[in-house]
Amino acid sequence: MEAQKTTLYNYHKNLGAKFVSFAGYEMPIQYSEGIVKEHISTRTYAGFFDVSHMGQFYISGKNIEEALEKIIPTDLQGLKENQSKYSFLLNDKGGVIDDLIITRREKGFCIILNAACKENDIKQISKTLNDDHKFHLCTQSSLIALQGPKSADVLERYIKGVSNLKFMQGGTFDFANEKIYITRSGYTGEDGFEISVLNTQAELLLKKLIESKVKPIGLGARDTLRLEAGLCLYGHELNEEINPIEANLKWAIGKKRREEGGFNGWEKIRESLEKGSPKLRVGILPDGKIIAREGTKIFSVEDKEIGFVTSGTFGPSVNAPVAMGYVSSSFSEIGTKIKLEVRGKKHEAKVAVLPFYKKSYAK
Repeated sequence: MEAQKTTLYNYHKNLGAKFVSFAGYEMPIQYSEGIVKEHISTRTYAGFFDVSHMGQFYISGKNIEEALEKIIPTDLQGLKENQSKYSFLLNDKGGVIDDLIITRREKGFCIILNAACKENDIKQISKTLNDDHKFHLCTQSSLIALQGPKSADVLERYIKGVSNLKFMQGGTFDFANEKIYITRSGYTGEDGFEISVLNTQAELLLKKLIESKVKPIGLGARDTLRLEAGLCLYGHELNEEINPIEANLKWAIGKKRREEGGFNGWEKIRESLEKGSPKLRVGILPDGKIIAREGTKIFSVEDKEIGFVTSGTFGPSVNAPVAMGYVSSSFSEIGTKIKLEVRGKKHEAKVAVLPFYKKSYAK
């Protein structure tokens, strides 16, 4: 099956992007300056990412909150218009089918779905809907993430009023005589925005950002940025065999929903809340310069196998290797010494505080 391309594929090509197949799309992995410089540009100024491969899924209709709350453990009844929440689509065992951002819009909800999961997500969501509900996957708009400490200053030059948004808040704005929807959110640990812009206006927006010295950023730096910020990547830290409590994401399930349940997998999640989970997601700091990639086995100091690494890389902002993984709960305390088996040898490491890099959001 031929890989899909976003509307901006040729634009990336002209910017010197190197491409990789990701979730069925040809996506930029890096540009000419390389992953480390792209990472640092985002942390120190601002960078833009084409995330149009993700799904912008719109749902509306009578009592739509009740239908969605059966599969999404967020208090959607209490979610205000233009407010966003990080949440999950759960299976009947409490496992994560996908993690997502859901925003209440004027007539319903917009859910941002991961690219590799969106077809299955829509299938799962549609099972809970009825004839009173309408839904569609938007294909007329691109999704651009602008991230970094100067992102608000830059975007305000071209889209007036956008800097007034708070973290996880959205709104409709004017750009090039068209309406554009922007949320103050992102997945790098930095202040930033996700911008839903008509395909016909997407290149113009990127040209404006480049005029303001914003660099294009590929998937390589997106991964190092989110890992430093302790943020999960679906298919690595999250899958259908892992529930949000094991992933140390209890905070993403609304207090009211934790107490009252009524969603897929509630019994399993309640059990994890009351009795604890046998394994937990943790941060890991290897000693020295060894990098523990996904799948690396984790051992106790007594050489008992206790878990596995889900993501690992060199963190440019912390100037050290960083990793996340799952360990038996009895080994999850911060500072616990562990060993990582890399290329047949065991190397010392310790369980570390997440995030590795302090997040900077506009509260």
